Amino acid sequence: MALQQSHTDVSFERKTFPLILLCDGVTGPANFGGLFRLADAFGVEKIIFSNTDFDSSSPRLKRTARNTVEKTPFEIVDDTQEILNLYKYQAYTILSLEITTESIPIQDYNTKLKKCVLVVGSERNGVSEAVLNTSDVHLHIPMFGENSSMNVTQATGIALHELTKLL
Repeated sequence: MALQQSHTDVSFERKTFPLILLCDGVTGPANFGGLFRLADAFGVEKIIFSNTDFDSSSPRLKRTARNTVEKTPFEIVDDTQEILNLYKYQAYTILSLEITTESIPIQDYNTKLKKCVLVVGSERNGVSEAVLNTSDVHLHIPMFGENSSMNVTQATGIALHELTKLL
């Protein structure tokens, strides 16, 4: 009979990928906390928050993040374009998770990556137009219901699962 195991019972390989998560206008302490947990789970190099009021002292963020805020490097930036240009200069591929007229299904993107920035946007407005124009590729998650979007944390989890296969 199979027994459920806790994180102290398993020995997953610890690994950090050359993958930066840029959150463009994402709001809400539960979303922030969930993004920290995902970043830790998928070995994200760093999280960058832009165009938002991020508060790492939020009790809701801390509950949701479950101590990953202390383990995951992050920064808050004022100028999204400047940081994206810096990473482009450093040969990072800029991938925006957004349904656009040019986006491709994420599972069809099979380009081997050396290092990348995954941009996710706010649930209300998505990734900003300026960031989309700076991006190298637009990716979307195919959906089969009537809704054309999902929670930013859920979408980020799907995207990180797919992208870490390419790094």
